[in-house]
Amino acid sequence: MSQVRFNIFADFLGTMFASLMVGVIWSATAMLVVLFLAHQADAEEMPLEKIEKVTEAKEGRLIFKAKDSLLAAPTLKTEVQMRITGMIARVKVEQHFKNPTQDWLEGIYVFPLPEESAVDHLDMKVGERVIEGQIKEKEAAKKTYEAAKQEGKKATLLEQERANIFTSSVANVGPQEEITVAIEYQETLRYDQGQFRIRFPMVVAPRYIPGMPTATGFMGTGFSPNTDQVPDGSRITPPVLHPRDGLINPVSIKIDLDAGFPLQKLESPYHKTSMQQNGQRYSIVLADGETPANRDFELVWKPEVGSAPQAAIFTETKRDKTYALVMVMPPSEALETKAKPMPREVIFVIDTSGSMEGTSIQQAREALTLALRRLTPQDRFNVLQFNSYTSKLYPNAVPVNGKTLREAQRYAQNLRATGGTEIAGALDAALNGSDNPHILRQVIFLTDGSVGNEEELFNIIRKKLGDSRLFTIGIGAAPNSYFMTKAAEFGHGTFTYIGKVEEVNEKMSGLFRKLENPVLTNINVNLPGAIEGEMWPKQLPDLYAGEPVMLSAALKDAGTEMTVTGTSGTSKWDTKLSLASNKTESGVGVLWARKKIGSLMDTAHNNPDEAKKAIIITALDHHLVSKYTSLVAVDVTPSRPTDTALKTGAVPTNLPEGWNHEAVFGQLPKTATSAELNMLIGLMLLLAASGFWFQAKRRVV
Repeated sequence: MSQVRFNIFADFLGTMFASLMVGVIWSATAMLVVLFLAHQADAEEMPLEKIEKVTEAKEGRLIFKAKDSLLAAPTLKTEVQMRITGMIARVKVEQHFKNPTQDWLEGIYVFPLPEESAVDHLDMKVGERVIEGQIKEKEAAKKTYEAAKQEGKKATLLEQERANIFTSSVANVGPQEEITVAIEYQETLRYDQGQFRIRFPMVVAPRYIPGMPTATGFMGTGFSPNTDQVPDGSRITPPVLHPRDGLINPVSIKIDLDAGFPLQKLESPYHKTSMQQNGQRYSIVLADGETPANRDFELVWKPEVGSAPQAAIFTETKRDKTYALVMVMPPSEALETKAKPMPREVIFVIDTSGSMEGTSIQQAREALTLALRRLTPQDRFNVLQFNSYTSKLYPNAVPVNGKTLREAQRYAQNLRATGGTEIAGALDAALNGSDNPHILRQVIFLTDGSVGNEEELFNIIRKKLGDSRLFTIGIGAAPNSYFMTKAAEFGHGTFTYIGKVEEVNEKMSGLFRKLENPVLTNINVNLPGAIEGEMWPKQLPDLYAGEPVMLSAALKDAGTEMTVTGTSGTSKWDTKLSLASNKTESGVGVLWARKKIGSLMDTAHNNPDEAKKAIIITALDHHLVSKYTSLVAVDVTPSRPTDTALKTGAVPTNLPEGWNHEAVFGQLPKTATSAELNMLIGLMLLLAASGFWFQAKRRVV
């Protein structure tokens, strides 16, 4: 009996060990599969020895990938032209490509645009001919493009992947031929803290794609596979050129600014510019003529004292409707209160993932250190950091005193960046879903937001926000501003962008002003003549000091006067605006439609089918690109002989300025080698052997 019991016990231990080994090996194998696919795809995109003098190509290169080889063609340049009037910008983006090879090529380019941009126009220029794009439902546009591609016709397809990520596909670019894709969009300026600003994103930063690869494999040309958490991961992760190989994709920018009032300040904080003034009109260009597409461009201007607008109304009449864009700035006294400030619980959440390595983590440390100094003895706080995992400085929020502040400041200065960007766990830990009327709970989230699972994160915020307020701070040269702005919007907070260390004090001071001043809530607008249900957003967000009320509406008639009301603490605030003094501006209707589509997308999780239908109707009616509609341009005359092969590939992007390539992509070989495959095969053989051993052991017993 003793020997039997020993055998049973030994068998139990063996079984447990085998199960443990199988689990470990499967986990390791799955991880290596993901790494192998990602790095092998990246290696296949970028064997640099096959690219002709990439490091010498100041003009940049458009890379076309075929199954058996890579071909390089110079990208002439991207030209950006902005015309800014009042609160509205009209932007034209021209992407010039040339094919210097003797092959027929199809290029796929993944690029960013502002998250609030209303993209409504596409032209494909072939020599002297211009083919105008037509708006269609997404699947219909894709079929039109694919048919033209097969028939040898030149075609361009513009698709939206995210609100701020788009894909241009250009088919049948002939040998030695030039193609220009011209995209136009309308955008509303941001006005905050007495300053106007407009941003033009230049690079899609590498996105962290969580989840397990799906069986469908690669549907796009990105470095990541599609996963169960990000089904389109391969479409939003364009291949990235290593900084050691030079900078590509140059951009030139020309801006015509009609400010409408004298300016105290006009600057581009991240790029050198040359400016000419003619009265209240300004012409701005890049001082060096062009810049590599590796960080976002921003223009900021501030009216002279007393010249800042307190209200602005722009209208446009199209067919039987009048569209209105309204901005109202509540006076500062509307947000002032003599009541004793409420005690706060402030939760700081810091992104320490690999993408933050370099200047971004330095900016985050400086911002956190500055924020800690603004805490008061009546407050409580905690500090969380996240990468592949989330950790806390303290198990729960602690009182503010000399000891806890010193500990937190040491913690901040020792932050280091490594690992993945698992934002979901950090949000889950920071938002407790509770309501406490006796304390003001604020969550300060510092990150570059470089993830692909935005919708999952928005759902966490919706479910767990409670009475917390979420303030996002975008860090680095190219943050995911779509995620940052929407997270703050769903979190009833604000978004602040810090692009360089020198801005930390100024930008954080503006944020502190918002954190330490009461919000304007319960905002309502009485707009005579407004069509019921056609004012967007339907529910105006809470406002903080320095922020205006912004809305778009469709009107049956302009009416004579509108009223805006709100509540600050226990005080009421209201103002009246005359609609008779409005300015007429083209494109207001498109901005209204874009705002409607955005609002419908925000609530689509409640009724996806109904939201999709409404979005398609609105987008088609206003000629807008959306999640469900695309622009397609097709030349009527075939140009590629049907018996000639067409090669397809993706355009690489720069790594954002200040990022560390190895911290993002790791140290695995970048060239196509068999090392990862051999390791993978070895683990698979070990897994198989462990299975055989386990089965044999069971048969012996």
